Amino acid sequence: MIFIFGCLILLNLIAVKVPKQLTSIEIYATSFFALSFGRTVDAFLDVKYNMYGFIIEGVNYLGVLAQFLVYPSINTLFLDLFPFHKKGKTQVLYILGWSIFSIFFEWISLQTNFFYHNTWKLWYSAFLYPILFLILISNLKLIRKISDKKNDQQILG
Repeated sequence: MIFIFGCLILLNLIAVKVPKQLTSIEIYATSFFALSFGRTVDAFLDVKYNMYGFIIEGVNYLGVLAQFLVYPSINTLFLDLFPFHKKGKTQVLYILGWSIFSIFFEWISLQTNFFYHNTWKLWYSAFLYPILFLILISNLKLIRKISDKKNDQQILG
């Protein structure tokens, strides 16, 4: 478990230190979305349906801390390095690469008892990670669209 928390702290340090292409408001808004979305999904699949969870069953402080360390850092790294200016094939490979990384990290988390599965299967995650990454991209595009409209209104207003 200490190994996983160490990895999560390292991911957060990397997320802070990597040169940013995203604006501060994009990082804040997308991270808040990722955390809110993740916590909501986990509330149902973990707490209500007991399919999986962090460390021990039910809500616990270390599990919540893990969510606060995982979702914003992965979101920031994934979106900040996303190849928006490249063609579709590169973007698909990028999403697949992050999905493979996520599956591997989940597997390591299972081996260290940081994360547990009850009725959840790792292949469910393999199917869902690309969809989750597409949701993060769509959310960033929405934020940019809203931000651009606001800036247009300020210029015109």
